[in-house]
Amino acid sequence: MATIDKGGVAVSKNFDVQEYMAKGVEEIVKEAIRATFRDPRESAFMAKFALASRKATRLRRKKKKEGLDVPPFLIASITSSCNLHCAGCYSRSNHATVDCKPVAQLTDEEWLKIFKEAQSLGVSFILLAGGEPMLRRGVMVAAGSLQSILFPIFTNGTFMDEKDFDLFDRCRNLVPVMSIEGGKAETDARRGAGVYEKLVDNMDKLHSRGLIYGVSVTVTKENLKQSVSDEFLNSLEKSGCKAVFYIEFVPVTEEGKKLAPDDADRAFMQKELDRLRKTKQEMMFISFPGDEKSSGGCLAAGRGFFHINSHGGAEPCPFSAYSDINVKDTSLEAAINSGLFAALRDGRLLEEDHAGGCVLFEKKAQVEEIMRRIAEEKASDPRGGNRAEG
Repeated sequence: MATIDKGGVAVSKNFDVQEYMAKGVEEIVKEAIRATFRDPRESAFMAKFALASRKATRLRRKKKKEGLDVPPFLIASITSSCNLHCAGCYSRSNHATVDCKPVAQLTDEEWLKIFKEAQSLGVSFILLAGGEPMLRRGVMVAAGSLQSILFPIFTNGTFMDEKDFDLFDRCRNLVPVMSIEGGKAETDARRGAGVYEKLVDNMDKLHSRGLIYGVSVTVTKENLKQSVSDEFLNSLEKSGCKAVFYIEFVPVTEEGKKLAPDDADRAFMQKELDRLRKTKQEMMFISFPGDEKSSGGCLAAGRGFFHINSHGGAEPCPFSAYSDINVKDTSLEAAINSGLFAALRDGRLLEEDHAGGCVLFEKKAQVEEIMRRIAEEKASDPRGGNRAEG
């Protein structure tokens, strides 16, 4: 049985988000194997990772029967430091990235502990972000030691050097994903003069070493059509790029709303992605957050993924900087079932219809009301609670 949402899309009442995510993981792995089959070392690693991914899926299903829904994806912002000031940066808008010296960030050892627990729960992908994640080489080395997890590293690309290329060569589960906005003019306008040339230089060096890498494009109304153009993608393909992540611009301020794609833009993107997946089969294309209508709503707060900030606060997603629990004080499993995450999932707020972009941004008042109630409950509990970290 299905209901029809306001957008005219059929959504099953019995939609199983865990099975939806499991199929999504299988598709990503299959696409990755196809994209790397010409490179013996990469294809050998991806074949091993495919086995590990299937094992992780079985583990998540086992955990679900035990009452714990483990998402296959985790986003880890491993530092609050960044050398760039990109226009419209959500992390700076949320004050998660700052220019002062970081205080009380998780150590390399604490991140490794989190990664190992994620592995034991069946997490298949941990997306490393920041700030600028390449500033934390110790965390990179820790991540590289866990070969059953794939770590896409979302980097601005300006801090890569030969030591990093050597690390990527040794640890094929570390995949740099460099941020680019289109051509030189678009990239430098948003990220700063000289960034585009640095990215091109990195691409040449990674390609010459036979290393797999990807790019991420923050999709706005301004670069929407260029980001899926054959001219842009042909240049990436020629440079050895194997994956393109399209990250929809999510406004975290009222001023940013004018750049956010609307439903018509998303329909255009989906049509183009379908075309590209058929015509460019040596590359893989991933859209985030993608079409929430077809995925039963927003996948944040542990439905499909969640976010850990640089201080250990477990947040619904990087765009929604609210937290009522810190993994420094508790387990990753407890974070998945935190009061905030449970309230967002059980209250079905994540499945509510919204204009587009981020439902948690649009329903900000409701999220803050949930946080207020949780704070009151903790204050009235004589046993105390886990330290909140927003």
